[in-house]
Formats: sequence, structure tokens, C-alpha cells
Amino acid sequence: MEQAAQVSNLPDIATPLLVWFRKVARDLPWRRTYDPYHVWISEIMLQQTQMERGVAYFKRWVERFPDVHSVAKAEQQEIFKYWEGLGYYARARNLQKAAQVITSEFDGLVPDDYQILLSLPGIGPYTAAAIASIAGNHDVAVVDANVTRVYARLFDYDQPVGESGSKKHLASLAQELLPHGRARMFNQALMDLGGLICLPKKPRCSDCPVHLLCKARMAGTIDRRPAIGAGKKMVAMARVAGIIRWEGRVFIQQRPIDAVWGGLWEFPGGALSSGSPEAQLAGHILLETGLAVRVLEPVTTVSHSYTHHKITLDCFLCEALSDHPQPVLRSAVDYRWLDLAELQQYAFPAGPRKILQYITKHLPDLFNPS
Repeated sequence: MEQAAQVSNLPDIATPLLVWFRKVARDLPWRRTYDPYHVWISEIMLQQTQMERGVAYFKRWVERFPDVHSVAKAEQQEIFKYWEGLGYYARARNLQKAAQVITSEFDGLVPDDYQILLSLPGIGPYTAAAIASIAGNHDVAVVDANVTRVYARLFDYDQPVGESGSKKHLASLAQELLPHGRARMFNQALMDLGGLICLPKKPRCSDCPVHLLCKARMAGTIDRRPAIGAGKKMVAMARVAGIIRWEGRVFIQQRPIDAVWGGLWEFPGGALSSGSPEAQLAGHILLETGLAVRVLEPVTTVSHSYTHHKITLDCFLCEALSDHPQPVLRSAVDYRWLDLAELQQYAFPAGPRKILQYITKHLPDLFNPS
């Protein structure tokens, strides 16, 4: 009963928002057809990814994988390679698993039913809602980070939006505000409003189609909305890695599928503590691979972040001491000795990928036989 009373007091944001959206909607490739497959791929890619970068990845992906069948039957390493740089590789693994289910159970056609979508690997409530509403125009609200920010400001919501109670409240509010039969355009309009106008910093309030209804603007609290709870502190980690050279090739190893960055490839190494990094690297390599190496010289230092870790990775050029090095893997599941061109075909996490990019650009002669 309380919710029904609340609904009658909700403002009409749909009318001005949809008028605005018709004028300024971004021309995105998946909006040209609203093909459920395209909407699905775009939504998975745009998690943790800026729009411009996501569009570039999307175009490259659909050129290689034009339909669900092509994803389902591809080699996993090729899937990873086309996903490389987007991070959170479990998304790519689940995407292929879902493609295989869709191929076998739905004849390769991505469903747009919310409940069916939820049953597929890697598709949670947000992604299911996005596909159902944008591809199928079903009356399901979509609440992403942009929409959360819009509603937190529109209603001057002062509770931390990351808490479960807040998420439920905003999801309920979003569903009540959704205009029947217009979910496709309304949800996209909200997303564009948050992505183009209601920005995290320096929002363009004068260009907002619903600024006259915005309670945070009236209260002067826009810069404090959405309210954010205490986040996790970044943890600094130092690591060391070795480029082991042998007869013009270098050694890479594959991470276990259930590990962080599972299934991707890396240069061997480990955590760096106090003391000689060269000695620690040689020890890590011997322990991980059974290979005895001579550490020759530093190559580069790169940094990257994941979740709440910030990693500094020192990389050194190494030389295998054996004439015929045969690794004995103790943590990895596979290995390769590859030349520079071959390395480009394998997918790496952010840190090793930055090392490879540096070597490719600045030190290609490292791959010449010594």
C-alpha cells in the first residue's frame, strides 16, 4: 500500500526525457537493428569500459563473430584474443558458454525473455534486463551506474547507493517510473542522460531535460549524489617477471582456468620482496618452471590495476642456461616458445601485455638469436 501511494507522487520524467532522446540519441551500432545478439555483446563489453572504446571492440568482434554460432564454435584462445584489453575475462568465458547453450537450445537465436536470459551463463539481472528491454522492448527497468546516478540526483537520495537496501529501493523506483510499452527508448534515454549530461563531475544541468524536477539541484547537493559508502583501499603489490630468451624465441606459460586471469598467458615470475630482484626472479622461474636462467638486464617496468590491487611489474631479460630447455610446470598448465610474430596471437593480462607492447615497439632485437 505504501508503494502505491508513492507511485502517485512520482513525477512524469518520461515525456521530456523521450523528447530529448529523439533529438540527441547516440548513433551506436547495436541501435541500428536492436538484434538481441548485438545488444547482448554490447552490454557485456560495456561493463567496466568507456563507450568509445566499447564501440571499437564491438565492431571488431561482430566482424569476426557475426552470430552466436561463430562464438560457440570458436577456439577459446581466439575468444580471449578478441577480448584482450577489456579485462574481467570470466565474462568472455561465460559469453562463449552462453553462446553454446543458445546454439543447442535456441537454434542460435538470443532470447529476449528476462527469466530465460537469467538462466544463461554470465547473464545476471542487469544484463538480462538490458537485453529484454532494449532488444525485446519488454517492460523491464535497467539500472546501471549511469541510471543510478540520475535517480540519486533526481530524488536527492542520500543513502550509499552500493548497499543492498539502496539497490532494491532504486530498482523498485526505476520499475515504477518505466512507461508501459516504451522500455526500449526510455531505458536508453536514461543511460544516455547519465553518460552525456548527468556526469559524475561537472554535470551539464542546464542541458538536462528533467532539471526542473531534480531535487538534488534544488537542494544544492548534486556534487554529493550519489552518496558513496567507504570503498576498499588499493593494495600495492610489487612483482617481477622474466623474458626468457632461447634461440630467438621467448617462453610464455598459461594460467590455470580457475585462477585470476584464468586461461591467459604470461611471462613467469612472482612476488617481489626486499633484496635482489634478479635473484628473486631466477628463484621464481626455477620454482615455477624448472628452468635455470641467467638474469641479464632490466627491460621495463609497467603498472596496472585490478579490483583493489595496484601492481608494479619489473621485467628483466633472461637467458636459458640449458641448450635444450625443457620446462617442468608447477603452477601453469601449458607453455610455448614463440617468436615475436607468434606472440601477437596469444591473449595476455594487462601487465604482461604492456611488457609485450613495449618490447615490440622498442626492443624487437631481443628476439634475435644471441
